[in-house]
Amino acid sequence: MACASCRSGLGRAASSTLRQGLFAETTSAGTTPLALRAALSFQSSNTPSSRRTTSLTPQSRRIHTTRQCRAEGGESSSGGLAGGFRKLLASVAGNQSSSYIAYGATQRIYKDCAKQADYTITPEDRKAGRVKETADGEEIGVGNGSIWHEEFGLLPTFSTWAHVTMLHLYLVVVRLRCLDKDAHATWQAQLVDHFFHQAEEKMDRTHDMSSRVMRQRYLQDLFVQWRGVVMAYDEGLVKGDAVLAAAVWRNLFKARDDIDVRTLAAIVSWVRSQLKYLDFMDDAGLALHPTLFKNKADAELAVVDELVPALESGQTSKGAAAAGQAEVKAAPATGQKGDSKGTQKQKAAPRFKVAA
Repeated sequence: MACASCRSGLGRAASSTLRQGLFAETTSAGTTPLALRAALSFQSSNTPSSRRTTSLTPQSRRIHTTRQCRAEGGESSSGGLAGGFRKLLASVAGNQSSSYIAYGATQRIYKDCAKQADYTITPEDRKAGRVKETADGEEIGVGNGSIWHEEFGLLPTFSTWAHVTMLHLYLVVVRLRCLDKDAHATWQAQLVDHFFHQAEEKMDRTHDMSSRVMRQRYLQDLFVQWRGVVMAYDEGLVKGDAVLAAAVWRNLFKARDDIDVRTLAAIVSWVRSQLKYLDFMDDAGLALHPTLFKNKADAELAVVDELVPALESGQTSKGAAAAGQAEVKAAPATGQKGDSKGTQKQKAAPRFKVAA
C-alpha cells in the first residue's frame, strides 16, 4: 500500500481521470491487502494445518441486473463521461492505474458511509479518566450529533460505528451487484478494505490499543461479523420485512429487550427506500454523486406513525378484507326464513391510503 502522500496524489489524479472520462481497460484480478489479511487470518485459524491455503477464491455469484442499460457495455447516450465510467466499471480488475482509480472513487463512497455514526475520544478525556464504559466494558465516546445516536438511542461506541457503517456499506454493495462481475468484486473489495483500515486506525488512535496482535484479533472478529451481516440482510431482503427487522435488531441493537419497535420499523422502511433510490441512480452517479444517502432514516418515522394506527384498527388492505369477511359471517339475518329481502346489506370497509 502506498504512503499517505502518494495516496493523496493518486486520489487527485483519479478524480481528474474520472471527470475526463479517460479510463484504461484491464483484465487481471486485483487484491486488497488488509481485508485479505483478515480473511486469511480467519481462514487459517478455522482450517486444519494440512488443508490451509495461502489464497482466497472469490465466491461465484449470479449477477442480478435490475436495469438493462447496466448490462450493456456500450457508450451511454448522455456522453463520454458516463460511457467511459461504465467501461471502467466493466474492466477495472487488477492493473495498477485502474486499481488506484477504484481506490479513489471507493474512498469517497466509504467516507460517506463511515461518517453516519462517527464518534471521538480525545486524549485529554482519557488522561483525565472521563471516558465512560458500558456494562460490557466498551468505551463510550462523544457522538457527532448523528440521528443514530440522538434519535435512535445508540451509544457512540466502536460497535455502533462499525455496524452502522456496515449497514451503509451493505446498501452500496447491493447496488454494485448490478455491475459486471469483475467490477463488482473489485469495488466491493476496495470498500471493505477502506473499512478495515479505518477500523484498525480507530483501535489504535481512538481506543489506545497499541498491541498489533490484539488489533488483528479484533479485525478477525470484525471480518466474521461483516460476513454475517451480509448474509442476514440478504435473507431479510428476500424473505420480507419481519426477517429484515430481526436482522437489524440482532446486529445493530444487539438483541436488546428495550428496543423501540417504532425505531426498528423506521430503519427497515429506510433500507427499502434507500435501495430503491440507489437502484434508480446511474452507474456514473456512484462515483460522482455528492452523497449516496440523501434519504435519512429518521424521516421514515412519520411513515411508521401514519401506518401504526391503521394496523391497530385493521384499516390496511389486508385488515379491511379480513374485517369485511368477519362482518359477513357475524351479521344476523333480520328477515324470516326464505325472505331474501330481509337480509342486511354489508357496508364496505374503508380503505387506508398509504403515502407514496
